[in-house]
Amino acid sequence: MDTVRTESSAVIDAPPAEVYAIFADYRNAHPQILPKPYFGDLKVEQGGVGAGTVYRTSVTVMGMSTNYHMAVTEPEPGRLLVEKDLDLDVTTSFRVEPVEDGRKSRVTIATDWRPKPGIRGWIEKLSTPGVMRKLYDAELKLVQEYVKNKQRSGGGGGGGFE
Repeated sequence: MDTVRTESSAVIDAPPAEVYAIFADYRNAHPQILPKPYFGDLKVEQGGVGAGTVYRTSVTVMGMSTNYHMAVTEPEPGRLLVEKDLDLDVTTSFRVEPVEDGRKSRVTIATDWRPKPGIRGWIEKLSTPGVMRKLYDAELKLVQEYVKNKQRSGGGGGGGFE
């Protein structure tokens, strides 16, 4: 079956470097922007910031959990972060682009995945993209909240929700 792409975008009220740093920080910031209860704990196995990071997490939707074992690369450091599952045919990217002369950022979260074969895959192909967009929209809202909280607290330290 062909690869399916699901994506969602939003403009975040912060410069690209600040937003990109949130996605790249798998030890502190990134876990705080994962929508609960869908995402389980993010457990870093290697690295922790940007390329070279390897981590595990799970996603539970409609009572079904999927475990992910992700390796992170930065094909375009500061602009494009990519997570590739080491076991499944799933790749998620986070693209951060400047808007309004770099005062804001357009963030696009996209996942390319291959549905299972047969009727189950056909059902996945129909139902999964909508669910994924809902998760990405929630994550993008959490990024905006994280940025606002960090700006309110003076931008210090490692987080927006502490």
